[in-house]
Amino acid sequence: MLGDDFVVTKGLDGCLFVYDNTEWAAFEEKLKALPITNKDARQFVRFFLAGAAAVEVDKQGRILVPGVLREFAGLQKDVVLIGVASRVEIWSKERWEGAASYEDMEQIAEHMAELGLGI
Repeated sequence: MLGDDFVVTKGLDGCLFVYDNTEWAAFEEKLKALPITNKDARQFVRFFLAGAAAVEVDKQGRILVPGVLREFAGLQKDVVLIGVASRVEIWSKERWEGAASYEDMEQIAEHMAELGLGI
């Protein structure tokens, strides 16, 4: 459950990531622990932190996603919310339909096995 206020930030694959405050704090600590001397780490931290915004649910159950994040994710009219473990992803309907193709799952599963996740 996200609660009445949470954090929205740029996500991977052209969507937005939404974290409750506890998960965000844990993620932020992991980002802070990355070595500042590593260029990739600095870019990774900037990507997630620079556009992060605390948002609140209004009395009608809506949130206002900042313009920079709406533009990043291509949000215009229809959106799709996807629950993914410790976060929610917000997708434009068009991008989700393009990303939700699972034709290459065999290859992806092989990569997951290399990362230690066997099925």
